[in-house]
Amino acid sequence: GVGHSSPVLCGNKLFLTTCDSRSGGVRVLCHDAVTGNQLWRHDFKQAPFTPHKFNNFAAATPTVDAQHVYVIWNETEHFKLAALDHSGKVAWERDFGPFVSQHGCGISPIVHNGMVILGNEQDSAKSVKDTTRTGESFIVAVDAKSGSTVWQTPRNSAVVAYSTPCLYTPKGGPPALIFNSQGHGIYGVAPDTGKVLWSYDEAFTMRSCSSPLLAGDLIFGSCGSGGGGNYVTVVKPGDGKSRPAELAYQMKKSAPYVPTGVVVGNLAWLWSDAGMLTCLHAPTGEVRFQERVGGNFFGSPVWVDGRLFAVSTAGELVVVEASEKFNVLHRYALKELCHSTPAVALGRMFIHTENHLVSLGGEKKSADK
Repeated sequence: GVGHSSPVLCGNKLFLTTCDSRSGGVRVLCHDAVTGNQLWRHDFKQAPFTPHKFNNFAAATPTVDAQHVYVIWNETEHFKLAALDHSGKVAWERDFGPFVSQHGCGISPIVHNGMVILGNEQDSAKSVKDTTRTGESFIVAVDAKSGSTVWQTPRNSAVVAYSTPCLYTPKGGPPALIFNSQGHGIYGVAPDTGKVLWSYDEAFTMRSCSSPLLAGDLIFGSCGSGGGGNYVTVVKPGDGKSRPAELAYQMKKSAPYVPTGVVVGNLAWLWSDAGMLTCLHAPTGEVRFQERVGGNFFGSPVWVDGRLFAVSTAGELVVVEASEKFNVLHRYALKELCHSTPAVALGRMFIHTENHLVSLGGEKKSADK
């Protein structure tokens, strides 16, 4: 099967999703992360339909905790979330109704405090130019054990958001789940209730695909389109009481659209879809370098031991020094298309190319799915 999702791990078990491009079915796979052996697979059948040319039925990355792996997929009229235990048995399944988007499904969930958190901000009928199709936009938390709804907060349908939320815990303030979307900007939500604590509504004028990036007391987000015009917005969040969120700065040259950047200390590295790498002083936005790596990218970079690793859509793994100076250290040809972000665990790097699972480091270097 083929897939664009990234691997996730719990202990020695690695989980990922693939699909059958002919039947439309979504497949959940579990591998031994050390040997590469497949431990089990589970198939969710669905009616086939034609996805966007840059998408497929296994685009959303699963999330995992000690009890379950949680997977997302969609059919034409069904947007689904399911939990499987670590032996491959389905614990529960939810159907959130139609999912309206010209690009299809690609939203990934997260787990926090016994809940599965999911963003579901869809295209408006105007955005997809089809007034017969409408989807209900909301963000939702479901109980990780039962799948029952803990809270659900309505959202406006404007332009679909593919941004995966994250948890932000400010000094001396309450934690907040951070969401990015064109319809609501960058905003913080109370994890236990779903109440919107603060928002910077003017953050984006186009689709938001990258995930929120935390840099001290600042939050990065980006927006863009296939036609360009991408930019990064950096905000200082509100406190949920009297202080509103405010704009810190923006970056409008060679900004990423799909990939999420990396922040370590006071440095931020933003890797664009078109292969431009920008290093910023995160607190001020001062550009330390902006250089061309080459290639095209949908997956995000990861930081390991002072180096940045990212895989191009053509399957080239690029390794760059994570410093204020631009220095490409290595390039490796994986020889297969890749839209995913590497996962790092157990002293290894795991990469989901279009048709294979690759392990770098350790004793065994590759395992065919």
